[in-house]
Amino acid sequence: MSLNLEILSRAANEARGLCMDAVQASKSGHLGLPLGCAEMGAVLYGHALKHNPEQPRWIGRDYFVLSAGHGSMFLYAWLHLSGYDLPMEEIKQFRQLHSKTPGHPEFFETPGVECTTGPLGQGVGNAVGVAVAMKMAAARFNTSEHRIFDQHCICLAGDGCLQEGVSAEASAFAGHFGLDNLILIYDSNAVTLDAPATATQSEDTAARFKAYGFDVQEINGQDMQAFLDALNNARENNNGRPKFIVAHTLIGKGIPEIAGTFKAHGEAGAKFVDAGRKGLGLPDEHYFVSEETKKYFAEHKKKLLADYDVWERIYNEWRKKNPDQARQLDDAIERKVDADLLSKIPEFPKDSKIATRKAGSEALQPLAEAMPFLISGSADLHGSTLNYIKDGGDFTRETPAGRNIHFGIREHGMCAIMNGISYHGIFRASGATFLVFTDYCRPSIRLAALSKLPNIYIFTHDSIGVGEDGPTHEPVETVSSVRLMPQIDVIRPADPEETAGAFAAAAQRIDGPTLLSLTRQTVPMLNEIDAKTRREGVARGGYIAKRESGKLDLILMSCGSELQHAMKAAGELGEGTRVVSMPCFERFERQSAEYRKEVLPSSCRRRVAIEAGVPHIWYQYVGLDGKVVGLDRFGMSAPGDEVMKELGIDAAHVVEAAKSL
Repeated sequence: MSLNLEILSRAANEARGLCMDAVQASKSGHLGLPLGCAEMGAVLYGHALKHNPEQPRWIGRDYFVLSAGHGSMFLYAWLHLSGYDLPMEEIKQFRQLHSKTPGHPEFFETPGVECTTGPLGQGVGNAVGVAVAMKMAAARFNTSEHRIFDQHCICLAGDGCLQEGVSAEASAFAGHFGLDNLILIYDSNAVTLDAPATATQSEDTAARFKAYGFDVQEINGQDMQAFLDALNNARENNNGRPKFIVAHTLIGKGIPEIAGTFKAHGEAGAKFVDAGRKGLGLPDEHYFVSEETKKYFAEHKKKLLADYDVWERIYNEWRKKNPDQARQLDDAIERKVDADLLSKIPEFPKDSKIATRKAGSEALQPLAEAMPFLISGSADLHGSTLNYIKDGGDFTRETPAGRNIHFGIREHGMCAIMNGISYHGIFRASGATFLVFTDYCRPSIRLAALSKLPNIYIFTHDSIGVGEDGPTHEPVETVSSVRLMPQIDVIRPADPEETAGAFAAAAQRIDGPTLLSLTRQTVPMLNEIDAKTRREGVARGGYIAKRESGKLDLILMSCGSELQHAMKAAGELGEGTRVVSMPCFERFERQSAEYRKEVLPSSCRRRVAIEAGVPHIWYQYVGLDGKVVGLDRFGMSAPGDEVMKELGIDAAHVVEAAKSL
């Protein structure tokens, strides 16, 4: 089917008008990309994309990711014209309270938005993750008779996205792993927010992506036929190379006063909108869409629905012939997890003395068996983070069904790709690195929390107990800094049984991410507490690890490898001392007020906490009258137990703090 250039050119200008009107009305927003890329939007949504506006989460669709999320009105305009549940009233409410058209695209806020984007470069990483998940799904479910997964991930990015390091990490990964179902469109308009792009870059971007292993095409992005030809070539060429289309555009096209300048990036052109609309041949009526354009998109929607019906017939035939796989797919999409997942992890021998990272490795294997869609990756650290799924195979070009991903030394890219895998909606993503490198990953982790993605971060080497590697590798502030992030659970288990509980809790949480903070050094089994109590206590975030034998006079609390010191100190402080294990503040706060008061009764104000990290966050539990044994400094290089002792992280200092109250 050939392009209807006349009507799509009209639609492109009318989409420009919607963007101009919305930005002008809100006195806020970004005009540059929506105006400059309108022709590409017309081709994508008016001709080329495989999608279903009535079923935005159709598993067989193409995914479109707007990495340059500041250009959100581009996406909203085309979703509206395509017939998604995004009525004109929502376009008129752009960037307003409780609208479906927020300033940057947000996952699940707007039908047709695939990822939460805005922080530049993140969408590129997300698109790579979506392409990975597409490869995995095709390898798991397609049969010689039925090809139910045959799709592409198309991502639109700009100079800002490609300057950010996360996109370089993700793109290098995509090239190495041969993601030929990924089409990355580079909106090359020679402008950034502050200045012409030449002020900050002089590289040959096309050559860079060719070096990554991409097929590269270069076109005029405002020539619709040229763009469609490039898109078709990218789709049809399944040669093991991702695709990179350099699309030269005029930023802010349609507003001559600013077009082609950095002033076109934001809302500076809003005052010229009326003249711009007239120049585009638009009437005085704002938010105008012609009857011809409406009719064209209504007819195109009928074609999309007919194509969907064809796919659905194939899909239903596949379901009848592959009932077990169909059930697995349903469970994966619904993120079903066994309610008794914890029972699948054998108890650890009572004489075990292993690191919680090692305990985590042993807990992971039965979980992986019970969760066939759990994927485990590591930033070149499987040998240290110990999160490799045994018998799961490696994800490679040749074996896309593999469950272990070697991300390379690309922590930020890893976490952005994990987000993409989760956005795709079938696989559960987990990834590992050292806890101190959370700071490399933080923007991606923050977006996972914001989007409530059920990622699992298996981060090890969690304290000054790392020892000889010294302060560069010894996290001190990291655990508490992640605890401050909304909508993420941070679990720091104290021994192998708590670790089993932590892994099960992370797997069962499907409404947000979980970070597991695990030790490099060995920890003792806390056999004074029965295994069931330890495991189930983690799910509640906090529990009584040692109950006072007399009248309650003092509460000691801790988590992770330092809980052992609180337990030891309690033995010296007398029968009125209670010990509370607090492996996860966030889970504890979700418990009933009655339970929290039972664990931490307000009548006992003498409280001491110990953790090998910054102390400040613990004061919400110890109160202003209590004390925290912690660290207000970075670590040092020496054997881990010596560093702990040197810096006062031991039972003796807990006793001293308690006696001083």
